[in-house]
Order: sequence, then C-alpha cells, then structure tokens
Amino acid sequence: MMASSSGNDDDLTIPRAAINKMIKETLPNVRVANDARELVVNCCTEFIHLISSEANEICNKSEKKTISPEHVIQALESLGFGSYISEVKEVLQECKTVALKRRKANSRLENLGIPEEELLRQQQELFAKARQQQAELAQQEWLQMQQAAQQAQLAASASASNQAGSSQDEEDDDDI
Repeated sequence: MMASSSGNDDDLTIPRAAINKMIKETLPNVRVANDARELVVNCCTEFIHLISSEANEICNKSEKKTISPEHVIQALESLGFGSYISEVKEVLQECKTVALKRRKANSRLENLGIPEEELLRQQQELFAKARQQQAELAQQEWLQMQQAAQQAQLAASASASNQAGSSQDEEDDDDI
C-alpha cells in the first residue's frame, strides 16, 4: 500500500531534497522530470516500509524488542532481495567504522583525565592571554606611530628653521 493515500504523506516519505541529491549524484548528466522524481520518492518510501515491516516480523519471531541489522538482512533475503545483501553488509561495516571513530573522538577528551570544567577554564585563560598579547602589540604599534609622527614633526620644524635661517642669511647679505 502506498503512503500517498494517507493525509500525513510528508510524515511518511523520504525528504525530496535527499532523493534529488541522490539522483544528481547517480545521474549527473540526465534530466529527470518532477513526476519521475516523485515516483522515485514513493518507491523508496514503499521499499523502506516493506523491509522494515518484514524486519519487524523477524524481530518479533525471535522474541527481540529491537530490530537489528541481522533482522534487516534476513528481511531482504526473505523478500527476494538477496542480491543486495553483500552491498548492505559493506554499508553496515562503513557505518560501524564511522560510529567507532566518533566514539574514539569523544573518548579522547574523556581519556585526558581533565574535567571539562578545567579544560574550559584553561581555554578561557588562553583566550585572555591572547587578548592581552594582542593589546600589547596594538599599544606598541601605537607608540611606534606616535614616535614616527614626532620625528616627522621635528624634521619638518628643523627644515622650516633651516629655511628661515637661510633666508635671514640672505637678508644679512643684502645689507652688506
């Protein structure tokens, strides 16, 4: 039974953006009509419902409360999709690897033996030191600019004094 017959159609389908992305990645040079995209969404949704329902039945028969990957693989086999199983197992392994890396990344922080509050305090201390160093650098640059401006002012006033002195000498020469 298709999910499109229910009033909560959006609640029961795969996001269209995800399907569009998969279509573009799989068929980059092919244009796909909107109604064909909608059909793919509906087929994917129906496939997921079919597999998950069968996996749920297998789970219940084995008196388990949680559907495991093995239940999904058995569901694929019993529904005649055995040709997908090797690829499903590869994807499952990739997912486990990613999850393991994520757990290791989280445990690295825990393995440091430093409480999170202490790490946060240290981080704030480092930020404060960096701000202080930046302020000191800005102060030094400002002082250097002030000194350069004073030197330029002195040089300009010395140049003006020299010009005034030389014009005074010319006037003295005229008096002779």
